[in-house]
Amino acid sequence: MKTTHSRGLFITVEGIDGAGKSTQFAALVQALRARGRDVVATREPGGTPLGETLRELLLGQPMSISTEALLVFAARQEHVLTLIEPALLRGQDVVCDRFTDATLAYQGAGKGIPRDRLQALADWVHPGLEPDLTLLLDLPAEVAAQRMRLQQREPDRFERESVGFFERVRQRYLELAAEQPARWCVVDASQTPEEVWESMRNHLSQFL
Repeated sequence: MKTTHSRGLFITVEGIDGAGKSTQFAALVQALRARGRDVVATREPGGTPLGETLRELLLGQPMSISTEALLVFAARQEHVLTLIEPALLRGQDVVCDRFTDATLAYQGAGKGIPRDRLQALADWVHPGLEPDLTLLLDLPAEVAAQRMRLQQREPDRFERESVGFFERVRQRYLELAAEQPARWCVVDASQTPEEVWESMRNHLSQFL
């Protein structure tokens, strides 16, 4: 897949908790910078001072499912307006740990909010903006749960969800990838970190 527009590239990394996104995200940013590209690395929810405040609430405070979804999009609105779109227009690449696909998977398939309701919010918050490339680290929910149990820290509100929840999220991710195969690259995250990165690197080289 090639891009012909003059603005920067918008690349996202997706996957369920425990799939190893943090490690591979850092490697992706480093690889792009090694190619001489000007990269802005960011995350959702978060990416701005307001977004990081909302992230703390989302990860730590109990709330209704609808409140959760609206807070996610509130953080995203600030993120798009103040960081993502300005950077892309300057010709910088933006690499983001999660974007709206995560909301369709987590709050949609995971928690049952109708997809059309979430899509309406997405169309309002970032009309016409979607990633040029999305790398999905795909991992069975049970394997991801085993990995998270080995982590030496307190899990956040999302990480405490059931295996069934994460399997629903995973399946929605795979559905989204099947709907837009030109944008998505699915990577087998059950491999070693080195093998996962090699797969990601190959996808990135073909894209660029």
